[in-house]
Amino acid sequence: MPEFDPEKFEEKYVHYLTELQRAYRAAFEYMNERYDSELVHAIDQQVLNESEPFYEGDGRFRIELPENPADRLQGVLIEAEKLDAVLAEYVERLEVEIRRVFGFEGGE
Repeated sequence: MPEFDPEKFEEKYVHYLTELQRAYRAAFEYMNERYDSELVHAIDQQVLNESEPFYEGDGRFRIELPENPADRLQGVLIEAEKLDAVLAEYVERLEVEIRRVFGFEGGE
């Protein structure tokens, strides 16, 4: 794996596409083991496909979600509170996996 460069992360899809795909896949697998696969797949394909990871500094990343993620979900029925909780956990896990892929300590 190439050494992480914060400046290169601004063009993340040019320099770090493989690493980001690995982190997204690991987060998906983690969530898929804990929640209904239809829900996890819907979040992955209908919300996270439009998400954007940003490097915040000091080994921290932030995932920006598209506006109104609940409105994007189709084909699954879920209460708003439950969706918010699952989505929050998914985003947190994704941030953990991105940190891990890039070799930052504190991946858990």
